[in-house]
Amino acid sequence: MVENIISYFDHIPSLHRALILAGGITFFWLIEGVIPLFGFRYNKWKHASINIFFTVTTIIINFACALLIVKASDWVVANQFGLLYLVKMPLWLFMIAGLLLLDLAGAYFVHLLEHKIKWMWKFHMVHHADTHVDTTTANRHHPGESVLRVIFTMLGVVVSGAPMWMVMMYQSLSVVFTQFSHANIRLPLWLDNALSWFLVSPNMHKVHHHYMRPQTDSNYGNIFSIWDRLFGTYDATPIEQIRYGLDVLDNAKDENLPFQLQIPFDKTVKTDY
Repeated sequence: MVENIISYFDHIPSLHRALILAGGITFFWLIEGVIPLFGFRYNKWKHASINIFFTVTTIIINFACALLIVKASDWVVANQFGLLYLVKMPLWLFMIAGLLLLDLAGAYFVHLLEHKIKWMWKFHMVHHADTHVDTTTANRHHPGESVLRVIFTMLGVVVSGAPMWMVMMYQSLSVVFTQFSHANIRLPLWLDNALSWFLVSPNMHKVHHHYMRPQTDSNYGNIFSIWDRLFGTYDATPIEQIRYGLDVLDNAKDENLPFQLQIPFDKTVKTDY
């Protein structure tokens, strides 16, 4: 079973990766209409257009840098370099450990830094500027942030020693889980709370999108919530208290593409609350 999964992700067609992205957005888009968390009064298509623009730029940057990630993965495997090779383990455990390490080094860590380092935060502001967080918000990243995330993905590969099939598996899971955690859906509270002990649930991630600190600087997890609980960055603010956007930006311009693109370079935009 594990071998079949590995074989699939080792040769996953580009079409399948595209279907995972498009299928996830479509699925959660439809579910948002059935069990919405917040009853937004907005033009859903107009809102989606700017987020899809940033999704496309993210795809282009990831595609352009794909060879670098492949080379990094090939090198660590050939040299048995990385934490995964320190201890011999069964294949199923190797897979789980690798996914956890990629999530920590390649996602949680860069997300934490983006909130702590001012110039990185200005790029990441574009993601937080969305005042109507839904499943299309998942890939709302300024092109500059997309480049940063590619760099840290390579760091995650080198630190962990992940083979390419594992990188493909992680990225595929990441697409679906981020669409899920950003989706404007209301799960039963008991279910959301139960999920949040190990995985990033919708309510947990919505706290991260609150318009001000300390909530904004919490719940950095991408797939696994254990890193937030382990490193003390978990916040359980009730969802009813959450308000989206950023109090250092003009939230009326969250769908103004030129304004969003120039945020990292606008010296009048404050980085402190």
